Order: sequence, then structure tokens, then C-alpha cells
Amino acid sequence: MLVPFAEISNRFTDFEHTAWRLESRKQYATDLESPRFAAFRETGRLPDQPGHHAWVANVLRQLDQGKTFGRVRILDEPLTDNQRFLLASSLESPEDIRVLTRSKAKGLELPDEDVWIFDSKTIARLVFDDQDRTLGVEITENAAEVLRVCQIRDAARHFAVPAREFAAALPSEA
Repeated sequence: MLVPFAEISNRFTDFEHTAWRLESRKQYATDLESPRFAAFRETGRLPDQPGHHAWVANVLRQLDQGKTFGRVRILDEPLTDNQRFLLASSLESPEDIRVLTRSKAKGLELPDEDVWIFDSKTIARLVFDDQDRTLGVEITENAAEVLRVCQIRDAARHFAVPAREFAAALPSEA
């Protein structure tokens, strides 16, 4: 059953030890429509963000409680504009964000899906429309599906490189 993303927002504070996401889309409408993305496209740099964004503040609170927050982003070669924006944002994030190229992810047979897994027991699969807008989330605790996503997480994390390391290896744009 599809539920609005807002209905799972409590999971980002209520999880016990681990929140992890696989991101595989080339772009996200929420980014493309944001003033921050527009500024990034214009200047090639992220604009200053006064104070802590609510997401970052929550991640920091969870990390202070000994929990882990992480994700693996699958990026194309060359990166899309949105992926360059996400990579730049990754460098500011307190999350453990790692990167895999799409070719490497395909070689590992990782799926093209966006999914959160909480505490290795609850999955929230994001569903998108053709314009890259989030339609909602499918929640499951089905043991076989949880095991599948745990295996995906383990493979993705093992072969991904930290976002900072990936960014440093990119050729500079003159």
C-alpha cells in the first residue's frame, strides 16, 4: 500500500540504531525545483545555508545518540546536473554518504530503486512518477524482502567509496 512520504517522517527519529538509503535515480524533482539547485546550476557552488537545515539537525541528534545514518548514491558517468548537486550536498552532510558509479552498480546487479531500511527490519520503498516526483512510499517488514535489501545494502556499502573521496577524484571543471 502506498502512503505519503510525510507519514514515515517519524521513522527518521524513532529508529533504534540504523537508517540507510540506496539512491539510484538520475534526478529528483524536489531538487530540480529548489532555489538552492537553481543557484548551484548558476554558480557551480552550493549557496550558504544559514543555521542547520531541519534534516541535518535531526541527523546530528541521531548521531549524538549513537545511531548511524548512511546512504549509497549511484551516480552516472558523466554526472547529471542533479547528481553534481547531490554530490556537493553530500560533502556538507553529517551522514555517511558513499558513491557507486552506475556501471559498477550494474556489475554488482544492484537494483534501480530508492529504498530506506530502518534497523534491518523495516523497508520504505520510494515510488516516483515519470517527472521524478515522489508519489509515496511502500512499507514492508516482509522477512524475505528485508533480507534482500540488507544484502543490497551490504554489497553497496562494501564497494562504494566515500563521497569526499569520489569528489576529489573527479576531473576539475575549468
